Amino acid sequence: MMNPIAVVVLAAFLLLGRAQQIDKPEFEVASIKPNKSAAVGARVMMQPGGRLVATGINVRFLLEMAYDAKDSQVVDAPSWFDSERYDIDAKADENTASALTKLPRDQGMDIMRKMVQGLLADRFKLQLGHETKELPVYELVVAKGGPKFHESTFKPPPLAPDGAPPPPPGPGARPRQGIMMNGRGEVTVAYGDMPMFVNVLSHIVGRVVVDKTGLAGKYDFTLKWTPDESQGMMGPPGAGPGPGGAAPPPADPSGPSIFTALQEQLGLKLDSQKAPTDVLVIQHVERPSEN
Repeated sequence: MMNPIAVVVLAAFLLLGRAQQIDKPEFEVASIKPNKSAAVGARVMMQPGGRLVATGINVRFLLEMAYDAKDSQVVDAPSWFDSERYDIDAKADENTASALTKLPRDQGMDIMRKMVQGLLADRFKLQLGHETKELPVYELVVAKGGPKFHESTFKPPPLAPDGAPPPPPGPGARPRQGIMMNGRGEVTVAYGDMPMFVNVLSHIVGRVVVDKTGLAGKYDFTLKWTPDESQGMMGPPGAGPGPGGAAPPPADPSGPSIFTALQEQLGLKLDSQKAPTDVLVIQHVERPSEN
Protein backbone atom coordinates (compact mmCIF):
# COMPACT_ATOMS: atom_id res chain seq x y z
CA MET A 1 0.00 0.00 0.00
CA MET A 2 1.33 3.42 -0.91
CA ASN A 3 1.24 6.36 1.47
CA PRO A 4 -0.77 9.44 0.43
CA ILE A 5 1.38 12.49 -0.24
CA ALA A 6 1.48 15.86 -1.81
CA VAL A 7 4.44 17.23 -3.65
CA VAL A 8 4.85 20.41 -5.64
CA VAL A 9 7.10 20.22 -8.66
CA LEU A 10 8.39 23.79 -8.63
CA ALA A 11 11.26 23.91 -11.13
CA ALA A 12 13.51 21.37 -12.81
CA PHE A 13 16.13 22.35 -15.31
CA LEU A 14 14.22 24.39 -17.87
CA LEU A 15 17.41 25.60 -19.52
CA LEU A 16 18.59 24.69 -22.99
CA GLY A 17 22.14 24.99 -24.17
CA ARG A 18 25.29 23.17 -25.13
CA ALA A 19 26.00 20.01 -23.10
CA GLN A 20 29.13 19.97 -20.97
CA GLN A 21 30.73 16.96 -19.35
CA ILE A 22 30.58 16.67 -15.56
CA ASP A 23 33.30 14.27 -14.46
CA LYS A 24 32.07 13.52 -10.94
CA PRO A 25 28.46 14.57 -10.33
CA GLU A 26 27.94 14.90 -6.59
CA PHE A 27 26.71 17.32 -3.96
CA GLU A 28 29.51 19.26 -2.33
CA VAL A 29 27.52 19.77 0.89
CA ALA A 30 24.29 18.20 2.12
CA SER A 31 22.31 18.84 5.28
CA ILE A 32 20.00 15.97 6.27
CA LYS A 33 17.87 16.31 9.40
CA PRO A 34 14.94 14.26 10.75
CA ASN A 35 11.61 16.00 10.32
CA LYS A 36 9.63 15.66 13.55
CA SER A 37 6.97 18.24 12.78
CA ALA A 38 3.27 17.45 12.93
CA ALA A 39 2.75 18.98 9.49
CA VAL A 40 1.53 16.43 6.95
CA GLY A 41 2.77 18.21 3.84
CA ALA A 42 5.91 17.44 1.88
CA ARG A 43 7.71 19.58 -0.69
CA VAL A 44 10.58 19.03 -3.09
CA MET A 45 12.34 21.67 -5.18
CA MET A 46 15.03 20.85 -7.73
CA GLN A 47 16.75 24.00 -8.87
CA PRO A 48 19.01 24.70 -11.85
CA GLY A 49 22.60 24.73 -10.68
CA GLY A 50 22.43 21.46 -8.75
CA ARG A 51 20.51 22.28 -5.58
CA LEU A 52 17.96 19.96 -3.96
CA VAL A 53 15.71 21.34 -1.22
CA ALA A 54 13.19 18.96 0.35
CA THR A 55 10.94 19.10 3.41
CA GLY A 56 9.27 16.12 5.07
CA ILE A 57 10.24 13.47 2.52
CA ASN A 58 10.94 9.78 3.12
CA VAL A 59 13.82 7.69 1.80
CA ARG A 60 11.57 5.79 -0.59
CA PHE A 61 10.87 9.01 -2.44
CA LEU A 62 14.58 9.82 -2.69
CA LEU A 63 15.34 6.36 -4.08
CA GLU A 64 12.48 6.45 -6.57
CA MET A 65 13.53 9.92 -7.71
CA ALA A 66 17.20 8.91 -8.00
CA TYR A 67 16.52 5.75 -10.01
CA ASP A 68 13.33 6.87 -11.77
CA ALA A 69 11.55 3.90 -10.16
CA LYS A 70 7.99 3.22 -9.00
CA ASP A 71 6.76 1.53 -5.81
CA SER A 72 6.36 -1.84 -7.48
CA GLN A 73 10.04 -1.75 -8.48
CA VAL A 74 11.42 -1.43 -4.93
CA VAL A 75 11.55 -4.50 -2.65
CA ASP A 76 12.97 -5.48 0.76
CA ALA A 77 12.71 -1.96 2.23
CA PRO A 78 12.72 -1.58 6.06
CA SER A 79 9.61 -0.16 7.70
CA TRP A 80 11.24 3.20 8.51
CA PHE A 81 11.98 3.63 4.79
CA ASP A 82 8.43 4.95 4.38
CA SER A 83 7.53 6.24 7.82
CA GLU A 84 10.49 8.44 8.79
CA ARG A 85 10.75 11.85 7.14
CA TYR A 86 13.70 14.15 6.50
CA ASP A 87 14.55 17.72 5.55
CA ILE A 88 17.35 17.96 3.00
CA ASP A 89 19.32 20.87 1.58
CA ALA A 90 22.05 19.72 -0.82
CA LYS A 91 24.23 21.87 -3.09
CA ALA A 92 26.69 21.12 -5.87
CA ASP A 93 30.11 22.78 -6.07
CA GLU A 94 30.53 25.87 -8.24
CA ASN A 95 31.97 24.04 -11.25
CA THR A 96 29.19 21.44 -11.30
CA ALA A 97 26.54 24.12 -10.75
CA SER A 98 27.88 26.18 -13.65
CA ALA A 99 27.98 23.16 -15.97
CA LEU A 100 24.45 22.08 -15.01
CA THR A 101 22.97 25.44 -15.99
CA LYS A 102 24.25 24.89 -19.54
CA LEU A 103 22.82 21.40 -20.01
CA PRO A 104 19.59 20.48 -21.79
CA ARG A 105 16.82 19.56 -19.36
CA ASP A 106 16.99 15.78 -19.86
CA GLN A 107 20.75 15.67 -19.38
CA GLY A 108 20.47 17.91 -16.34
CA MET A 109 17.91 15.59 -14.77
CA ASP A 110 20.13 12.56 -15.43
CA ILE A 111 23.02 14.28 -13.66
CA MET A 112 20.80 15.24 -10.71
CA ARG A 113 19.63 11.63 -10.37
CA LYS A 114 23.24 10.47 -10.20
CA MET A 115 23.92 13.09 -7.53
CA VAL A 116 20.99 11.83 -5.45
CA GLN A 117 22.21 8.25 -5.98
CA GLY A 118 25.56 9.31 -4.54
CA LEU A 119 23.83 11.03 -1.62
CA LEU A 120 21.92 7.83 -0.81
CA ALA A 121 25.07 5.72 -1.00
CA ASP A 122 27.16 8.14 1.08
CA ARG A 123 24.75 9.29 3.78
CA PHE A 124 22.27 6.40 3.94
CA LYS A 125 24.80 3.65 3.10
CA LEU A 126 22.37 2.35 0.49
CA GLN A 127 23.36 -0.81 -1.38
CA LEU A 128 21.14 -2.10 -4.18
CA GLY A 129 20.82 -5.22 -6.26
CA HIS A 130 18.93 -5.54 -9.55
CA GLU A 131 16.54 -8.21 -10.76
CA THR A 132 14.28 -8.45 -13.80
CA LYS A 133 10.74 -9.59 -13.14
CA GLU A 134 7.62 -9.90 -15.25
CA LEU A 135 5.38 -7.28 -13.63
CA PRO A 136 1.98 -5.83 -14.41
CA VAL A 137 2.20 -2.44 -16.13
CA TYR A 138 -0.31 -0.01 -17.61
CA GLU A 139 -0.23 1.57 -21.04
CA LEU A 140 -1.80 5.04 -21.17
CA VAL A 141 -3.67 5.43 -24.46
CA VAL A 142 -6.14 7.86 -25.98
CA ALA A 143 -9.72 6.66 -25.51
CA LYS A 144 -12.36 6.58 -28.23
CA GLY A 145 -13.38 10.14 -29.05
CA GLY A 146 -9.92 11.60 -28.45
CA PRO A 147 -8.44 13.70 -25.62
CA LYS A 148 -10.72 16.10 -23.76
CA PHE A 149 -8.06 18.70 -22.97
CA HIS A 150 -6.11 21.19 -25.03
CA GLU A 151 -2.56 22.44 -25.36
CA SER A 152 -1.47 25.07 -22.88
CA THR A 153 -1.44 28.72 -23.92
CA PHE A 154 1.11 29.55 -21.23
CA LYS A 155 4.39 31.06 -22.43
CA PRO A 156 7.33 30.47 -20.06
CA PRO A 157 9.01 33.74 -19.04
CA PRO A 158 12.68 34.15 -19.96
CA LEU A 159 15.16 33.08 -17.32
CA ALA A 160 16.99 35.69 -15.30
CA PRO A 161 20.54 36.52 -16.47
CA ASP A 162 21.98 34.33 -13.69
CA GLY A 163 19.86 31.38 -14.84
CA ALA A 164 17.63 31.42 -11.77
CA PRO A 165 14.04 30.22 -12.23
CA PRO A 166 11.11 32.51 -11.39
CA PRO A 167 9.87 32.30 -7.78
CA PRO A 168 7.28 29.60 -7.04
CA PRO A 169 3.59 30.54 -6.85
CA GLY A 170 2.16 31.42 -3.46
CA PRO A 171 0.06 29.07 -1.29
CA GLY A 172 -3.06 27.91 -3.06
CA ALA A 173 -1.99 29.33 -6.42
CA ARG A 174 -2.01 27.24 -9.57
CA PRO A 175 1.55 26.23 -10.53
CA ARG A 176 2.94 28.00 -13.58
CA GLN A 177 4.71 24.88 -14.75
CA GLY A 178 4.72 21.34 -13.40
CA ILE A 179 2.34 19.35 -11.26
CA MET A 180 0.57 20.10 -8.00
CA MET A 181 -1.15 17.36 -6.00
CA ASN A 182 -3.53 18.43 -3.25
CA GLY A 183 -4.25 15.62 -0.84
CA ARG A 184 -5.53 12.36 -2.25
CA GLY A 185 -7.62 12.43 -5.37
CA GLU A 186 -6.70 15.61 -7.22
CA VAL A 187 -3.85 16.54 -9.53
CA THR A 188 -3.34 19.76 -11.49
CA VAL A 189 -1.03 19.80 -14.51
CA ALA A 190 0.21 23.18 -15.74
CA TYR A 191 2.23 23.42 -18.94
CA GLY A 192 3.06 19.74 -18.46
CA ASP A 193 3.79 16.97 -20.96
CA MET A 194 2.66 13.35 -21.06
CA PRO A 195 5.97 11.89 -19.78
CA MET A 196 5.65 14.12 -16.71
CA PHE A 197 2.03 13.10 -16.17
CA VAL A 198 2.76 9.40 -16.74
CA ASN A 199 5.49 9.53 -14.09
CA VAL A 200 3.06 10.89 -11.51
CA LEU A 201 0.32 8.52 -12.63
CA SER A 202 2.68 5.58 -12.09
CA HIS A 203 3.03 6.53 -8.44
CA ILE A 204 -0.72 6.95 -8.01
CA VAL A 205 -1.62 3.50 -9.37
CA GLY A 206 1.48 1.76 -8.00
CA ARG A 207 2.60 0.36 -11.36
CA VAL A 208 4.84 1.44 -14.17
CA VAL A 209 2.75 3.39 -16.70
CA VAL A 210 3.99 3.60 -20.29
CA ASP A 211 2.98 6.58 -22.44
CA LYS A 212 1.28 5.32 -25.61
CA THR A 213 -0.84 8.42 -26.24
CA GLY A 214 1.30 9.92 -28.98
CA LEU A 215 0.59 13.36 -27.48
CA ALA A 216 3.72 15.51 -27.70
CA GLY A 217 2.58 18.96 -26.55
CA LYS A 218 2.36 20.88 -23.27
CA TYR A 219 -1.03 20.78 -21.56
CA ASP A 220 -3.15 22.24 -18.75
CA PHE A 221 -5.75 20.09 -16.98
CA THR A 222 -7.05 18.97 -13.60
CA LEU A 223 -8.00 15.38 -12.75
CA LYS A 224 -10.22 14.50 -9.78
CA TRP A 225 -11.03 11.00 -8.55
CA THR A 226 -11.74 8.98 -5.41
CA PRO A 227 -8.66 6.90 -4.55
CA ASP A 228 -9.04 3.44 -3.07
CA GLU A 229 -6.90 2.26 -0.18
CA SER A 230 -4.26 0.74 -2.47
CA GLN A 231 -3.54 4.05 -4.17
CA GLY A 232 -1.23 6.81 -3.05
CA MET A 233 0.43 9.85 -4.51
CA MET A 234 3.78 10.71 -5.89
CA GLY A 235 6.59 11.06 -3.37
CA PRO A 236 6.83 11.23 0.43
CA PRO A 237 4.04 10.55 2.95
CA GLY A 238 1.42 13.02 4.09
CA ALA A 239 -1.35 14.94 2.39
CA GLY A 240 -0.08 18.31 1.33
CA PRO A 241 -1.32 21.51 2.90
CA GLY A 242 -3.89 23.58 1.12
CA PRO A 243 -4.13 27.38 1.07
CA GLY A 244 -2.84 28.93 4.26
CA GLY A 245 -1.34 25.62 5.41
CA ALA A 246 -4.72 23.98 6.06
CA ALA A 247 -5.19 20.32 5.28
CA PRO A 248 -6.82 19.76 1.89
CA PRO A 249 -10.42 18.53 1.80
CA PRO A 250 -10.88 14.75 1.54
CA ALA A 251 -11.72 13.16 -1.79
CA ASP A 252 -15.41 12.83 -2.61
CA PRO A 253 -16.36 9.25 -1.57
CA SER A 254 -18.97 9.13 -4.32
CA GLY A 255 -16.55 10.28 -7.02
CA PRO A 256 -15.13 8.19 -9.88
CA SER A 257 -12.16 5.83 -9.71
CA ILE A 258 -8.87 6.92 -11.26
CA PHE A 259 -9.66 4.75 -14.29
CA THR A 260 -13.12 6.22 -14.83
CA ALA A 261 -11.91 9.77 -14.18
CA LEU A 262 -9.14 9.46 -16.76
CA GLN A 263 -11.62 8.43 -19.42
CA GLU A 264 -14.49 10.78 -18.51
CA GLN A 265 -12.44 13.89 -17.74
CA LEU A 266 -9.38 13.55 -19.98
CA GLY A 267 -10.33 11.11 -22.73
CA LEU A 268 -7.50 8.75 -21.75
CA LYS A 269 -7.49 5.17 -20.47
CA LEU A 270 -5.18 2.65 -18.84
CA ASP A 271 -4.75 -0.74 -20.50
CA SER A 272 -3.29 -3.49 -18.29
CA GLN A 273 -0.31 -5.39 -19.71
CA LYS A 274 2.71 -7.37 -18.46
CA ALA A 275 6.32 -6.56 -19.24
CA PRO A 276 9.84 -7.40 -18.03
CA THR A 277 10.69 -4.75 -15.44
CA ASP A 278 13.85 -3.85 -13.56
CA VAL A 279 13.40 -4.33 -9.79
CA LEU A 280 15.61 -2.66 -7.17
CA VAL A 281 16.44 -4.94 -4.23
CA ILE A 282 17.52 -3.12 -1.07
CA GLN A 283 20.46 -5.07 0.32
CA HIS A 284 21.49 -2.54 2.97
CA VAL A 285 20.38 0.91 4.15
CA GLU A 286 20.93 2.95 7.32
CA ARG A 287 19.44 6.01 8.90
CA PRO A 288 21.67 9.01 8.10
CA SER A 289 23.88 10.62 10.73
CA GLU A 290 22.97 14.23 11.47
CA ASN A 291 25.39 16.95 10.40
